[in-house]
Amino acid sequence: MVAPTEKSQRTPRTVRFRITRQDGPGQASRVEEFDVPIQTGANVISALQWIAAHPVTVDGTRTTPVVYDSGCLEEVCGACTMVVNGGVRQSCTALIDDIVDAHGVVTLEPMSSFPTIRDLAVDRARLFAALESVRAWVPIDGTYDLGAGPMESPKVQLTRYQLSQCMSCGCCLEACPQFNLEEDETEWQESFIGPHAISQARLFNLHETGKILADDRVDAVSGLGGVSDCGNAQNCVKVCPKEIPLTESIAEMGRAVTVRSIRKFFSG
Repeated sequence: MVAPTEKSQRTPRTVRFRITRQDGPGQASRVEEFDVPIQTGANVISALQWIAAHPVTVDGTRTTPVVYDSGCLEEVCGACTMVVNGGVRQSCTALIDDIVDAHGVVTLEPMSSFPTIRDLAVDRARLFAALESVRAWVPIDGTYDLGAGPMESPKVQLTRYQLSQCMSCGCCLEACPQFNLEEDETEWQESFIGPHAISQARLFNLHETGKILADDRVDAVSGLGGVSDCGNAQNCVKVCPKEIPLTESIAEMGRAVTVRSIRKFFSG
């Protein structure tokens, strides 16, 4: 294999971007194509930034810059999730050299499981509402010094670290066949809560202080829309950019739901 020369690294090549666009919520979508000069190592976000500076389609029509979400640009914030070449992923780590197809084309679409705000930007309010419903936080009174925290085993520490890497990007929800577009907020309570929220419930139930709300979290993932609605497709773990063991969390919380149901039955 011959290493690229300095000149070849600086010489851009043209890649065509086929982008699904939408002017606003509920409006019809359309596809626009852009030819973008790409340097070695460029990612999707850099291509969208180039289009923002040169919003002209391949047929010479001047258009508006493509709207999208982004933040950290290092796969930490989870904001830049979109469907790239048919698969959901973080666009900041999608290197164009790795994803461009044989025809020199990259296809970008918004996630279909959330309402589109404009172009590639979607409304993830339902995602955050699910986290709120499972009380994905540790309730503490910060008005006084709590002293040293409780001891944790290395095994629990490792598990909690894996689960804590969730960045609420929505990849697992886009890939999940049980999680579908639901714009009516009144229907959210009866729709599948999603693997991200179930996993976060497990995370905070493993926390020594967070355990105070353990029963509430288990109740939140019980019944309609809870763990029983999981179809076990396991798509969530395949697309999770942080490789979080989501199916393990669903299984663990399913067990917790069963145990709590038995306890409630015998306690009257």
